Amino acid sequence: MKSKKEMETGKQIKDLRLKKGMTQEELANKTEVSARTIQRIENGAVDPRSYTLQMIAKALDVDFSLFAKNEPDESKKVNDNNWFGFLHLSGLLPLIVPSLLIWNQKKDKTKDMLNHFRAVISFQLCILGISLGGLWIYWKVDQLTPFIGGLLVGGLVSIINAINVMNGKPYINPFIKNQEKD
Repeated sequence: MKSKKEMETGKQIKDLRLKKGMTQEELANKTEVSARTIQRIENGAVDPRSYTLQMIAKALDVDFSLFAKNEPDESKKVNDNNWFGFLHLSGLLPLIVPSLLIWNQKKDKTKDMLNHFRAVISFQLCILGISLGGLWIYWKVDQLTPFIGGLLVGGLVSIINAINVMNGKPYINPFIKNQEKD
């Protein structure tokens, strides 16, 4: 089955070739590619290798980056996942300021940042409530275990969430439903 990227690249090559007034055979003669391969690339039947695209770009007198923009940008996805991980790690402390700073910096540049921000904030508020409840218990009955337990559980979940999102997996948050990945 043809991928959208293969079809877009093939159509782009065909359009450029026709604008130059070249036949598939003429393009093949200017590259190290057979006319049949040119035909299959233009039809989206094959995914051309980077070297082939470079040769075609040179023969069509266009910049190779024109074809590279159709390539999926895996590094951006990894970078976004890293930012999501940093955001979730900011949940280690029940302070909203670091999370707010990360969200504000990346909200317009990273898809799905708002969902991760809401998850982190709701989780931080929950941990803050548990911690305050633990302090109240400590004040009333001189027992510090609930306070420390709340912080430890919150820290552990924040670390697990950071690892999960950095690896492209869903995060844990009982308060906000995770959205499906694209």
